[in-house]
Amino acid sequence: MSGGSGHLPYSMRDVDGGAYNNAKFRHRSRLKMATQAIVTNSSKYHCGKFTVGKFLSLLMMSGLIYLLVHKSSEGFVSGELHDKVEDRHTKKDSPKLRTFWRKPPRLPPRLPPNEIYKNSSLQKQSLPSEWTSRQKKVKEAFEHAWSGYRNYAMGYDELMPLSRRGVDRLGGLGATVVDSLDTAIIMGAEDVVSEASKWIEDNLMKKISEKGQVNLFETTIRVLGGLLSAYHLSGGDKTGGGDSGIPVTSKRANPERLLEVSKDLADRLLLAFTSSPTAIPLSDVVLRDRTAHAAPDGLSSTSEATTLQLEFSYLSRISGDPKYDLEAMKVLKHMQTLPKVEGLVPIYINPSSGQFSGENIRLGSRGDSYYEYLLKVWIQQEKYRHTSLKYLFEMYMEAMRGVKHLLVRKTIPNGLVFVGELPYGRNGGFSPKMDHLVCFLPGTLALGATKGITKKKAVEDHLLTEEDRENLQLAEDLAKTCVEMYFVTSTGLAPEIAYFHTEGNTEGGPDGGNKSSEYINDIIIKPLDHHNLLRPETVESLFVLHRITEDPKYREWGWQIFQAFEKYTKVDSGGYTSLDDVTSLPPPRRDKMETFFLGETLKYLYLLFDESNILPLDKYVFNTEAHPLPIIQSVEQTSHSV
Repeated sequence: MSGGSGHLPYSMRDVDGGAYNNAKFRHRSRLKMATQAIVTNSSKYHCGKFTVGKFLSLLMMSGLIYLLVHKSSEGFVSGELHDKVEDRHTKKDSPKLRTFWRKPPRLPPRLPPNEIYKNSSLQKQSLPSEWTSRQKKVKEAFEHAWSGYRNYAMGYDELMPLSRRGVDRLGGLGATVVDSLDTAIIMGAEDVVSEASKWIEDNLMKKISEKGQVNLFETTIRVLGGLLSAYHLSGGDKTGGGDSGIPVTSKRANPERLLEVSKDLADRLLLAFTSSPTAIPLSDVVLRDRTAHAAPDGLSSTSEATTLQLEFSYLSRISGDPKYDLEAMKVLKHMQTLPKVEGLVPIYINPSSGQFSGENIRLGSRGDSYYEYLLKVWIQQEKYRHTSLKYLFEMYMEAMRGVKHLLVRKTIPNGLVFVGELPYGRNGGFSPKMDHLVCFLPGTLALGATKGITKKKAVEDHLLTEEDRENLQLAEDLAKTCVEMYFVTSTGLAPEIAYFHTEGNTEGGPDGGNKSSEYINDIIIKPLDHHNLLRPETVESLFVLHRITEDPKYREWGWQIFQAFEKYTKVDSGGYTSLDDVTSLPPPRRDKMETFFLGETLKYLYLLFDESNILPLDKYVFNTEAHPLPIIQSVEQTSHSV
């Protein structure tokens, strides 16, 4: 070390300068006298008994002599002379004395306690992992998407990134703002949290009171779900829910205001339930007039009517008002009474009669989240899993058996596992068609098998039944198929719908364009189906499967999908755009950024790459728009006996 006064190296060195030579002479004299004294006194111990007291006296004297010599030699070396220290031992010192009195190796300078803590913390911090770096890339993508929305569409439902303007297609409640808020909280994107929170606090209540028709389902999962999740993650729920693992930041939403807006919106949405002659809610609500009505054809989508319970039940939990939970849970109790096909249900239901309409059975659009919420509502209400809500898990398990028996097939020539459709019911023909929306199913199957804990722990604790193992294997097989729907195309992005080659099915069509794909002959992509809307379902399942199986391949697949989004959908001026054709290069672009790209797709990718297990799946349940809500353990809720 050089340059600092008062830090003499422990090994003695030659230094030029008279003062130092004089000092050195005095040190030698002192050392000689001290040595003689030690030797004289030591000789006495050969004649008498060497006691412990005498040994300690000798040890003390030696220490004092060492301190005297050490301190004196340091004190004479100035900063200027110290800089001239040469890297060699002093040759003028007595060799015998040097051997007898060698100084110990030099230690680092002592630091104050706060510096010691700081340095030890730094040493414990390893370099950022590859996945932490990739997670940061996802956060940057989110901020880029938000910047386009903020600059050109703030307050509108969606951004048209190519036109650089906003559009209202979801009722005009600023859906992107609300859908994005909890993502920003999870990612620690404080500027986005601040901007989104301010807009909600200043504008949303007014918009709710002024706007016209909204869809009950879309408004519940995106807006109400987003508000409730942000409420929880902002510290509003003081008495219930799990530990999210998300650091609390100085910039956060006002939970009291979020709850106030949530209740006002939910009170208006309740009209869809209370205005219906049956337990099945009407599909649309006019917020301004506080009225509700059915769709023009009089029907509701089965998935839409049955995908409201997580949000309304949690609102009852935090507001103390059971009316929200009561109305929403009536729907599922009613569904329990209806006839099914091995647990499977048609995709339309009539709120006037309370009965299914038609026979079309599929797990894609209009059917998907019915099956998802059977499981997730059961998971959310932990206290009632084995009592009043046991029927939900039984309905879910029956439905999954029906899926395996009636809908699961394998492709030729390479045996990809997929879930098809029964457009005309059980007695009609099988269609080898699978929406990208069906790719929610691998995650749901895995969640149903382990209830959110890892597969390893479930096996160790003997918690997996044979059926659970079977469902988990199906989840992994289906996830593989969903990923190959991406990798088979020229862009590496999935189409909205795919068809599959099966034994005995002569239906043909174009392939995905990636001739190097092993599955190029298994997957058919028709011209009307080759668009991509930035959907989240596949990366949702990759996130859940990685958490449960801990298999790194799910992360690698997710990273490849993210890179394809970055390459082909990113808009330089801000935002990301949907694509018209994923099978051609360069892909023609569609001027739309869905709210779920920020609310779901990027959130699930961020969580997939997370190293700290935030929002653990045995403590949180994600609504169908990826808004995490805590699992409710309170005994206060009693409405499930309805």
